[in-house]
Amino acid sequence: MSEPAGEPVRRRGRPSRTAAESGPGTRQRILDAAREEFAERGYDKASVRGIAKAAGVDSALVHHYFGTKEQVFAAAIEVAFAPALAAPRAVEEGPVDLAGERLTRFIFGVWENPATRAPLLAIVRSAVNNETAAKVFRRLITAQLLSRMGRRLDVPEEEAELRVSLAAAQLVGIAMLRYVVKVEPLASADAESVIARVAPVVQGHLTGA
Repeated sequence: MSEPAGEPVRRRGRPSRTAAESGPGTRQRILDAAREEFAERGYDKASVRGIAKAAGVDSALVHHYFGTKEQVFAAAIEVAFAPALAAPRAVEEGPVDLAGERLTRFIFGVWENPATRAPLLAIVRSAVNNETAAKVFRRLITAQLLSRMGRRLDVPEEEAELRVSLAAAQLVGIAMLRYVVKVEPLASADAESVIARVAPVVQGHLTGA
C-alpha cells in the first residue's frame, strides 16, 4: 500500500531535491500534511499540490514517495488507522465468549482518545463522501481487520464473515452517531454505560445462535 519508512528506492524520473526536502522525516512530514489536508478539505477537495505545499516539498516528490492521490490517501489512513487494526486481538486473545466486551471496549477506547479520534474522523468523513476514499477504506478494513477476526470463530467461513461484518456494523454505526453526527443522548452518555449495553449485542453477532 505504501513504501516502508526510510529512503525510498530510486525511481526513473526522480525529481531533484533540496536538502530541506530530502532530509530525515520527509516521508512522515508528507503523511502528516496529507492527513491534515484530507481532514480539513475532504478527499475530493484535497490535492497532491496542496499536500506538497503543506509539507514544504515539491509535488513531484509526493508522487515519488506515494504515487497517485488515492495511494497517498491509502498510506495516510493506514498510519492513522493503525491503532484500530489491533482490534483483532480482542477476538484472537482470550475466551471467544467474552470477545464482544473486549472488542467493544477496545473500539470505544480508540474513539474516546482525542489523539486517535481526530484522524479517524477524517477517514470516516472522506469515506462517506467519496467512493474512491470508501474503496480504500473498505480494502483496509476487509484485508486487515474483518478477515483476521473471523478466523477465530468456529463456524464456516461465509458465516464467520457475516458475523464479523454485523459486529463491525454495530460498532461503526454507534461511532458514527456518537462521534460524527453527535446524536443525543448517545453523544454525551457515559462511555462505560454505553459499553455495557452494546457489548452483549456485539457478542451475539459473533457467537450467538
